[in-house]
Amino acid sequence: MPFKSRRIGQTDLSVTTLGVGTAPLGGNFADITNAEALAVIQTAFDAGATFIDTAPFYGFGRSERATGDAIRARDYALSTKVGRLLAPGNLADPFAETGMIDPLPFHPVYDYSYDAVMRSFEDSQQRLGLERIDVLLAHDIGDMQHGVEENARHMKDLESGYSAMDELRRNGHVKAIGIGVNEVKACLDVMEIGDWDAFLLAGRYTLLEQNPLDDLLPACQAKGMSLIIGGPFNSGILVGRDTWNYAKAPPEVLAKAAKLEAICNDHNTPLAAAALAFPLGHDSVASVIPGARSTTEMAEILAWAAHTIPEALWSDLKSADLLHPDTPTPAQNPFL
Repeated sequence: MPFKSRRIGQTDLSVTTLGVGTAPLGGNFADITNAEALAVIQTAFDAGATFIDTAPFYGFGRSERATGDAIRARDYALSTKVGRLLAPGNLADPFAETGMIDPLPFHPVYDYSYDAVMRSFEDSQQRLGLERIDVLLAHDIGDMQHGVEENARHMKDLESGYSAMDELRRNGHVKAIGIGVNEVKACLDVMEIGDWDAFLLAGRYTLLEQNPLDDLLPACQAKGMSLIIGGPFNSGILVGRDTWNYAKAPPEVLAKAAKLEAICNDHNTPLAAAALAFPLGHDSVASVIPGARSTTEMAEILAWAAHTIPEALWSDLKSADLLHPDTPTPAQNPFL
């Protein structure tokens, strides 16, 4: 299907409105074979969703290897990340420590400095085996990730790391730079460091949560930046699971999800279809990149993306005080 494209910031790079998040394909909270990972990506690409996001952290190299193998010789737009180097040696219990199932025999080491960014970029090129990387994102910086004191040190390192990322952009090795995080505050903090093109924000601008409308989205609009939205299902709660932010959802979140689903049902719309489409109502959102753990899940995502959503659904959600009053809502089908 012919997915629409949107431009990243003020660059000449456009990405499909539906993309592929590959954390599950590296074994992040998902038990998946390499063959199935390749098939998930190929299913998305065959349907026209040709923007893909990966990272060294996902499976400690597994996701990047699968991504490169799946899209080599195909038309693609690709983002990967810096901020963690992979060092030889297994973690004692990678799932307990990082949520990774069956990763490659490495362990991640945080480093946002100039030299580490350059090394990480080159290492990713080798793992991917691709001629280009389009978007480079500094991964998982922020107070919630590291603690305030430790993050202050990482933010200082990112000042030189930004210089490396900007150099790669100026020299044409990447087209866009930004950060990839779960924290709105981290995005606002790094705006003071340099001139970014896009932020990948996971799980914070969704059908369930719209707080970025108060600060981050206006700031992005003012600077001509884009958002890429990861985790549109809030780690499962918006596709019928009981997980939110990678943990068991509290009662108030379960209750809100149930109210959202009831109104979606009134309009013959799957909750997941509304959740997938919702972020594209904002002009600053370039792409939504859900992760799939199987070809079956990828096929479901493609079906949700093709669903036509009645305008009355959004107005009813606002009338029920389930959306921020200033929330821009998408067209009947923002993907196609």
